[in-house]
Formats: sequence, structure tokens, C-alpha cells
Amino acid sequence: MNIVFNRIESITGSVITVRAKGVKYGELAQISTRFGKSLAEVNKIDGDIVSLQVFAGGQGISTGDEVRFLGHEMRISFSDDLLGRVFNGSGDPIDKGPALTENLKPIGGPSVNPTKRILANRMMRTNIPMIDMFNTLVVSQKLPIFSISGEPYNQLLARIAMQADADVIVLGGMGLKYDDFLYFKETLGNGGALSKTVMFIHTAADPTVECIKIPDMALAVAEQFALQDKDVLVLLTDMTNYADSMKEIAITQEQVPSNRGYPGDLYSQLAARYEKAVDFANSGSVTILAVTTMPGDDVTHPVPDNTGYITEGQYYLKGGRIEPFGSLSRLKQNVNASTRKDHRALMDGMIRLYSAYKDTIEKKNMGFSMSRWDEKLLKYGELFESRLMDLSVNLSLENALDLGWEILADCFDKEETGLKSELIEEFWPE
Repeated sequence: MNIVFNRIESITGSVITVRAKGVKYGELAQISTRFGKSLAEVNKIDGDIVSLQVFAGGQGISTGDEVRFLGHEMRISFSDDLLGRVFNGSGDPIDKGPALTENLKPIGGPSVNPTKRILANRMMRTNIPMIDMFNTLVVSQKLPIFSISGEPYNQLLARIAMQADADVIVLGGMGLKYDDFLYFKETLGNGGALSKTVMFIHTAADPTVECIKIPDMALAVAEQFALQDKDVLVLLTDMTNYADSMKEIAITQEQVPSNRGYPGDLYSQLAARYEKAVDFANSGSVTILAVTTMPGDDVTHPVPDNTGYITEGQYYLKGGRIEPFGSLSRLKQNVNASTRKDHRALMDGMIRLYSAYKDTIEKKNMGFSMSRWDEKLLKYGELFESRLMDLSVNLSLENALDLGWEILADCFDKEETGLKSELIEEFWPE
């Protein structure tokens, strides 16, 4: 039943207050102004004083405007008609397509009961060697991409969206530059992936409150597709913008700030989103990759610091490449044994030699003389970086493993690799 009020007690920025009873936290309200109608959400209740965050901001609202509580929390329409569409943080289409109003599903619900989950044990291919070969992405995994401003993390997400072995891609953009939004749209369109993609986009010019709705809408839609026996990959960028929006709203609510001004429940809010990753026992799955930019390249910043406790590893994007040191997929051992029998040994051996190459680079920079072994390592490192680490490389896992053997054979003798003789006999190139 709708509750209607015709008096607004106060207007502070994008927050209005009314005196009301019988409403609940998170409930939506519709404000009728002389300029049209705006959505707002209850974000604080103190006795009979109810605070609402107005999605479009407080501009144009007067104290005599009508506030109609809708009796439900925010919902999103779900059907196959979502595929290929683009929506904003209010759930409204921004692609000139029709609004979708049927089969409405609530957003932001609880994560899946553990008894309905199965252990992550399937590889999600991306055709990016630094992921597939060295830190395999596993279906239903939750992984952040730690990076800094200026790195090509959105370009990486777009490539993953086009190449990932997923039935549906759900992209959630938070605080995106308009150019980045257009880049995603054009790249996925030209790559033929837009028809299996749903996009929820909040640009830097959009209202703050819409930013914090993006992950919930993206994950609610992903969960519904997963229940239709589809493997869904959710790509979120940027979770630091999400946390900054939470901080901004917490300040307007006069909450007591925690570390660096972020709300005290930052960990819980992040965990509630990441824990939506799931592989259903009798249906599909939800896998989450989320960019987290680190201000000042500081991994102890509250957002990456809290994220590291929630997720199952991380990818470090630095210098335009996924770094082998620091990047970690804690679930890769669940699938490495079932890919190809040389996968684990080759991965370990190549990283060990790359580490030796890094030591040799230091020796060279300090002016030490280079031995024959050092010269081999220098050649190996250059080939490794150009042929496997470069993000433009597009190879299946099997082809990447074959290329790994070719690089080793091009730089070392068989006995110098440290790999088992039976693997060398079977895979060493002629």
C-alpha cells in the first residue's frame, strides 16, 4: 500500500527528510515535482524522521512536493530482452531502447546458501596466457584486478568480455568516463559480444547514489541468468569508485567515519557483493572480476586492503601487463590437473626462470659482467614478456603451453630447464 506525504521537513543536497511511519530501510519513494518525478531511497530512519537519498539530486525539489512511498525496495526487470541493452544506475535504459517493466526481481538480496553451491572446479578460458596459463580463472571465482589510474584495465576487461568462455557477460561500470563507456560499447559491438552482454553504467557525471546500485543490479541479473543454467561472468569497474560513493553518502548521513573516512561497514558491504559468486549444484554459475584501483599504488589503502581478505587471490595490472609476481589465483590448483599434464610443471618452471631473469636484470643494471647463463636468461625474459605477457596476445591454453615450450627450447638446453625428463621427452619441440 502506498503512503503519501505532502510535506518535506528538510532538503540537504541530495538528501530529503520527511516525518513518516510504516516505511522500511531501502524502500523506494517517488517525489513529484513541477519538473517531473524522481526516485529516492530510504537510507536512514530515526524515530519518525525518515531520510531519503534522491537519485537525481535535490535540485528542483521544494518542501511542498509530494512524496509517495512505493512499498518495495529497488527492483530490476529480468528476461532475455536484457541482452544487448544498456541501463543506468536507476535501471532506466540509456540506449534509446524501450523500458522493461515485467518480471521484476529485487536487487541486493542475500548470497546463495552454501548447501546449494559446488566446489569451484571448472576453468573459465579467456585466451589471455597470463590468466589461462599462469593464474587460471575458475568458474564461480571472485577476483579483483588491482591497478592504478592510467593502466589499461578497462581495455583488459573488454578483451575478457569478448574472449571469455561465458554464456552471458554482465558489465557494471561505476564512475566511468564517458569515453570509457563508449569504448566498451563500440569494442563489444565490433567484437560480436554485445548480443550476450548486459551493461549497467554509471558515469562520473551521474548522481552518486546510482553508483552504489550498479553492483547490486549487475549481480541480481547475473544470478537470474545463472538459475537458467548459464555461466555468467560479471565484470565490475571500478570498486574504488563504488567505495568512494559509499563514503560520500555516509558523510551526508553524518555517520562516524572509519579508516580514511570510509564507513565502518566497508568490509561487509564489499563482501556482500563478492560473495554473490557461485556455482549452483544443478544450474549455472556467477564468476566475478572486479577492477580495484589503488590510489597512489598503495595496496594498504582501505579498499584493496579489505578486498584482499574477501577474494580468492588477485591480478596485478602494472605497466600494461599482468604481473606474474603478486598475481595469484588461489583456486587454480582445482583445475590445473585437469587441463594438460604439463600445465602445472611448465607454469612453475617458467616463472622460476623469469624470476632468475629479473635478478639478472639487476646485475646488468649494476654493471656486473654477464655470464653465458645470464645471456640465456636475458633472451628468455625478453621472449617471455613479448610473446606471453603482452596483453594483445590471444592464444588458447594449449597453444600458450606449446609456445612456452618453444620459448624454453629457443633459450636453453633441455637439462637447464629443471623440468621432469618425461615431460621434456613428450613436449620438447623438435
